[in-house]
Amino acid sequence: MVEELKTSSNYWVKSKKLSPFVFTWQQGYGAFAHSKSQVPTIINYIRNQEEHHGKKKFREEYLEMLQKNDIGYDDKYVFDFFDEL
Repeated sequence: MVEELKTSSNYWVKSKKLSPFVFTWQQGYGAFAHSKSQVPTIINYIRNQEEHHGKKKFREEYLEMLQKNDIGYDDKYVFDFFDEL
């Protein structure tokens, strides 16, 4: 399913010329689940994401999330972050 989603969205982004950069998906993917009771918190997070990431970069937050949930990872396999764009 993820492969099909990445393939079709890759084509869509390129055909619509939605990125000024060469668009390509990175290898691999991550999936995170939440409970129904967390939906309001997630909605609030998304609404305030720009302000939030002005204080804490996405990479820092992502790695904290992995560590907090005892998810082992090798830094060489963690996707590239483009915090400077």
